[in-house]
Amino acid sequence: MPKLPRISGNKIVRTLELLGFIKVRQRGSHVILTKETELGKRGCTVPLHDIVAVGTLSGILKQAEVSVEEFKEQL
Repeated sequence: MPKLPRISGNKIVRTLELLGFIKVRQRGSHVILTKETELGKRGCTVPLHDIVAVGTLSGILKQAEVSVEEFKEQL
């Protein structure tokens, strides 16, 4: 598995929006994004930290069902 980059929460949100996710709401420092697919609705929660930990980013991508390669291509 390729290494995940250490990036900010805002950059993660922008990248997921490029992949078709829509910002639904924000509460404090967490943004909730969703995407409609043929299989149903996918969603994830992104913390707006300056640097998001690699393990947290991995969890976000699993929630969103986005591969690491797909995510890195959109960066």
